[in-house]
Amino acid sequence: MRSLRTTAAAPVLAAAFALALTACSSPGGDASTATTDAKGGTAYGKCTVTGTRGEFKLDPTHGGTLTVQGDLPSPGWWNGDTVADIKDGYEYCMAANIAYRAGLDKLKVTNASFDALVAGKTKDFDLALAEISITDERRKVVTFSAPYYASNIGVMVKGDSKVTAADLANLRIGVKQGTTGADFVAQTLKPVHETSVFAGDPELAAALQAGQIDVAMTDVAIVLGQANASDGKLKVVGQFTTGESYGALYPKGSANATALDAIIKQMGDDGTLDKLATTYLGPAFGGDPKSIPVWSTK
Repeated sequence: MRSLRTTAAAPVLAAAFALALTACSSPGGDASTATTDAKGGTAYGKCTVTGTRGEFKLDPTHGGTLTVQGDLPSPGWWNGDTVADIKDGYEYCMAANIAYRAGLDKLKVTNASFDALVAGKTKDFDLALAEISITDERRKVVTFSAPYYASNIGVMVKGDSKVTAADLANLRIGVKQGTTGADFVAQTLKPVHETSVFAGDPELAAALQAGQIDVAMTDVAIVLGQANASDGKLKVVGQFTTGESYGALYPKGSANATALDAIIKQMGDDGTLDKLATTYLGPAFGGDPKSIPVWSTK
């Protein structure tokens, strides 16, 4: 097994690809969203809120506002060209429903790097929603909610590629920094070539399209959205079952953990999360993740 190598795709290429492929925003950007709906109630972007307003009580970082961090862009999960433009998506509307049920009038979104999120290095937020897999190692520095979405590791290649499971170990593989996909490649696949590590999803996809790598590997829930938005330039050919699940991330020891857990559980029990998946993830993915062939490392 070779060591991982950190790589940055050419800035112009990455920026151009990100704009063409999905939403783009600069790290550290944020926006507060609160409007009034036709009935005079609080509205959050284009989201439909459910449940009872104010049923749960939180002590937010900023009074009257739910502050949520994400790692953008992420089609289907957060939809918009910039943080300020995001009005819907699975995780955005999940946050909107949390804010509503907690009786908070505003929803503030802040962009942060994934690596910083899972390392517990970000501050001044109530929760993060960024397709973050729950792991014991991450639990050492952050607190997780119960799982809200299951995801495997996907294999994305160029549209004309003939890659098979048997080929992977001999190909140039790219991963996203700090992810369980990076761990899976290093610890399980053990490729012949040095693995290239990229800072974000757009950079990883841009490197694949530019031919810098042969394969991009990260969550199926991410690569499906990228492939669907690429006009056939990219495709997802396989997935590895890892038993991973996404959880909301809280600051370590958050006093709001119990209330937030209760809200997320309620949203799962009453069908709100299933409806968000149908509304936003289905169209973004362009198909059912279960239809992607499951590969084995044996």
